[in-house]
Amino acid sequence: MLCSVVRWRAWGRLVVCVVCVWLSGCVDRQPAVVLPPVERTVDDVMALYTPGAEQRLLPYFDAAGVSYPPMALTLLGFKEEKRLDVWAQQAGHWVFLRSYPMLAASGVAGPKLREGDEQVPEGLYRIEALNPQSQFHLSLKLDYPNALDRRQAVREGREQLGGDIFLHGKNVSVGCVALGDTAIEELFVLVVRVGMEHVTVLLAPYDLRQPVTGKTEGLPLWVAALYAELRRALAHFPLSSHAL
Repeated sequence: MLCSVVRWRAWGRLVVCVVCVWLSGCVDRQPAVVLPPVERTVDDVMALYTPGAEQRLLPYFDAAGVSYPPMALTLLGFKEEKRLDVWAQQAGHWVFLRSYPMLAASGVAGPKLREGDEQVPEGLYRIEALNPQSQFHLSLKLDYPNALDRRQAVREGREQLGGDIFLHGKNVSVGCVALGDTAIEELFVLVVRVGMEHVTVLLAPYDLRQPVTGKTEGLPLWVAALYAELRRALAHFPLSSHAL
């Protein structure tokens, strides 16, 4: 009887160990996407990530013949192509630096209209805040809804437009643009160096410089005018200046 009890206790310990190891392996292979915010400041982030980020960035500036840091930046985000292009201002004109893949950008073609629609906005935006304590590693907050978003909402009687739209790390999106941790470290450092007030973010349904038409069906009538405005803005960033 005593031997049976001992054997059952040993089996019990073995089962517990196996379960613990299995769970530990799952955690290692599938880490939680959303983590608690890390208590740190912008200065902390710059001290931690600037050396590596600038080591990776400077070759692109050297290849483009652009001084670092540049006078201004424009980030061009194309939802269909899942691509974010980085352009720097040099001597009064724009020079292409590099592209980052969008690892996630929820929603479909069309602007963000209301809270909870999980749409990535479309339009011309500014960066209004740096978030060194993001649940998605680091993030840059956009000024959605901007003045145009608010005007159109008033005309259509829409309320609760939503907000808290970010460019951030990791690889999941609910209305934001996820770029991965390495990319957001580089962009965070770059934006701090340039100054938020000198950064513009253009978000479009697809690369409107391409001769593609017929992509406004089912969207509000004013979207065609928005896309025309984005095309005019994109004229400063010619396709011929870099390989897609």
